[in-house]
Amino acid sequence: MCPTALLSLYGFFANCRPAEPFLTPYLLGHKNISGHVVTNYLFPIWTYSYLAVLPLIFLLTDMLRYKPLVVLQGLFLVSNYLLLCFAFDLVALTYLQFNFAMVTSTEVAYFSYIYSVIPAEQYQRATAYVRSAMLTGFTFGATMGQMLISLADLSYFTVNAITLAFMGIAFLVSFSLPMPRHGMYFGTGPGASTYPLNEVTEATDRMSGREEMKGAVSRWYSKERMRFAARQMWENLRESYSTKRLVYWSLWWALATANYGQVFNYVQVMWDQIAPSSTSSIYNGGVEAVCTLVGAVAAFLVGYMRVRWEVWGELFLGVFSAVGAGSVFLTGLSTNIWLSYTGYVIFKASYMFLITITTFQIAANLSMECYALTFGINTFVALALQTVLTAVVVDHSGLGLDIVTQFIIYGSCYTAISLLFLFRGLYTAGSYYYTSRESAETRTADKT
Repeated sequence: MCPTALLSLYGFFANCRPAEPFLTPYLLGHKNISGHVVTNYLFPIWTYSYLAVLPLIFLLTDMLRYKPLVVLQGLFLVSNYLLLCFAFDLVALTYLQFNFAMVTSTEVAYFSYIYSVIPAEQYQRATAYVRSAMLTGFTFGATMGQMLISLADLSYFTVNAITLAFMGIAFLVSFSLPMPRHGMYFGTGPGASTYPLNEVTEATDRMSGREEMKGAVSRWYSKERMRFAARQMWENLRESYSTKRLVYWSLWWALATANYGQVFNYVQVMWDQIAPSSTSSIYNGGVEAVCTLVGAVAAFLVGYMRVRWEVWGELFLGVFSAVGAGSVFLTGLSTNIWLSYTGYVIFKASYMFLITITTFQIAANLSMECYALTFGINTFVALALQTVLTAVVVDHSGLGLDIVTQFIIYGSCYTAISLLFLFRGLYTAGSYYYTSRESAETRTADKT
C-alpha cells in the first residue's frame, strides 16, 4: 500500500474519537470532578504542557524522520483513552492532560510526514487525501458517538472504550508506514549520512558493517551537520517573513488560532452550564459533526474562489473575523442551547474558511521548507498567546473567571482582530486602487 493511503488510514482511525465531544460531561459525571477543577485546573495543564513540548517535538520530528513521532502519537492516543477509562484520582487525570499535549504536539509529524516520502508534484493531491481522511474520521467518530449515546443509550464509559479500540487500530497502522530516507533539515547537507536509520539498523546484524554504522551515526550527529541545519533554518526564517503581507497573514494565523483554541477547549463547559448533561439530552457529537462538514465545505470552496487575495485578502480576514466575533458572543451569552450550538457552528466554519485561505496564501509564496518552518513558528506563537490567555483568564492561580466571562473576553479579542484587519484591508485595497489610478493616468498622459 502506498504511503499516502497508509497515512490516510492512520489519520482516519486516529481522529475517529466518538468520546471526544463528550469529554466534559464524562469528567463531571463518571469521574465526579467538579466543574471548577475541570475548567480552572485540569484543562490549563494541557495548554502549558503543549507549549513546553512543542519546540522539542518540532525538532525531533525532523531529526528522527517523522515516522517514530507518528508511532509515538499512536501510543499516546492509546494511553490517553486507557487513562480516561480506568483512572479516577486527580493525579492520574492531571497526567492525562500532559499525555494529551503529547498527542496534539505530535500532529506536526502527521502533517509533514507525507512530504518526505512522495515527489513534489504529488503534494497537492496527497495533502487533500490526508486532510480529507482526518476530517472524515472526525466526522464519523462524532456522529457515531452521538448515535451511541442518543439512540443506543450507551454510557460514556462504553463510548470511551470503543474509542480506545479505534486508537489501538491507529497505533497498529502506524507501524506499517515506510521510514523516510531523510528529514527536511537534518537529513541533507554537509555530513549527511548515506545510511537511512532503517539501513543502519540492518547493519547491526552484520558484523562486517559495524564500523560503517558507527561512522554513519556519528556523522548524523556531527557539529557540522547541526551548524548546517541551523543555518538553513535561519535562511528559511528570513525568507518566510520577508514581506509585510506574509507577516500580516501570519499575525492573523497566530491571533485567531489562539482564540479558536480557547473557544474549542472550553465550549463543552459552556454547554454543560446552559444545559447540564446530568438533566438534559446533549448533542455535542452531532454539533461537532455538522461543524466539520460545514467547515470542510467552506474550505473546499476556497479552491474555486477567483479573488485577488493580495488586494482583498486582509479585508476578507477582517469581515469574517467579525462574523467569528459575533458567533462567539452568541455561543457564550445565549441561554438557549440551540442558539449556542448555532453560534459555535458559525464560528468554527468561519475559522476553517479563513485558516484555509491563510494557509494557501502563505504556502503559495514559500518553498516547502519555509512553509514547514512558518507553520511551526505560527503554531508556537499562537500557543504562547493561548497560554497567556489561559494563565490570566482561566487558571485558578490567575483570575479564574467563570465560563461566561471567559467567552466575553474571547469574543472581545476576536472583535479586536476583526477591527485590526478591517482597517488594514481597507488601507491595502485603497492603496492598490489609488496606485492603479495613478498608473492609468500616467499612461494616458504619455499617449497624449
